[in-house]
Amino acid sequence: MEGHIKNVVSGALVIDKPVGLTSHDVVKIVRRGTNIRRAGHTGTLDPRASGVLVVLVGPAVRLSEFIAADDKRYQATVKLGASTDTYDAEGRITRTAPFAHITEDQFLTLLKSYEGKTLQTPPSYSAIKVQGKPAYKRTRDGEEVELEPREIDVYTLDLLEWAPPEAVLDVYCSSGTYVRSLANDIGEDLQTGAHLIGLRRTKSGFFTLRHAVRLRELQDAFLTGDWYRHLIPAAELLPDWPTVELDYETVEKVAFGHRIPAGPNPEMTEEGMTRAVSEQGDLVALMSFDEKKREWFPKKVFFQT
Repeated sequence: MEGHIKNVVSGALVIDKPVGLTSHDVVKIVRRGTNIRRAGHTGTLDPRASGVLVVLVGPAVRLSEFIAADDKRYQATVKLGASTDTYDAEGRITRTAPFAHITEDQFLTLLKSYEGKTLQTPPSYSAIKVQGKPAYKRTRDGEEVELEPREIDVYTLDLLEWAPPEAVLDVYCSSGTYVRSLANDIGEDLQTGAHLIGLRRTKSGFFTLRHAVRLRELQDAFLTGDWYRHLIPAAELLPDWPTVELDYETVEKVAFGHRIPAGPNPEMTEEGMTRAVSEQGDLVALMSFDEKKREWFPKKVFFQT
């Protein structure tokens, strides 16, 4: 059995993206460096932003829907006194107002009011598609773009540094939160105007800057051929998921789509899923639970035989 298993590269590269590159630019660099066409990121990071970008490689790209939905954390620098049409420093200034009267206590009180679940309207200069065309392209073409508010959850919003007109924030939030919109809303509520001038993603799901490799260091590793040491195996990409370990015979059954008994007290996520891993630690499949038959059945198979 062991000799029939194909050794396929599958996992993630957690990269500290520098300012100036799009997320897709980084994916293209990974594709060229690894010679693996199948690669994709789990959540766009603006060109002006830096920090944690998770790039999935090989069959692990099919984990994107689970990893992309994870929480995010940012260090954001907001500038008071002016609003822009893009909500960041790239945009055209749309209003200015005095800010010197705003105290640190006032600012802190306002920040805390943003914590919790709320509806947020994404910026019109965003990549959200409206009838198949990105909103920012429609806006640049002179169209009036109105995006639907979305529910977000701001778990914590803390002030790291108060140096008016600038304030540095720690934003821990649900996926899909626009920090630019948050900065703009803060300016509106203070009646001073505000926009985002710096953004660094410090955490994406389980992965933090501690897990990340600088892009330049990774590019050097592509040249020397030892980039594999930066690859996080697919089986480790959902660390909080319960695990079912499979022996050789069961690996082959699951790889061909067969069901397996779940046992008396199966552990599973809230969605009724688990990850199936081989004795060698390779991710074989994501399994769903059939409560009626008390069986696991493969929902996504990653292993090739």
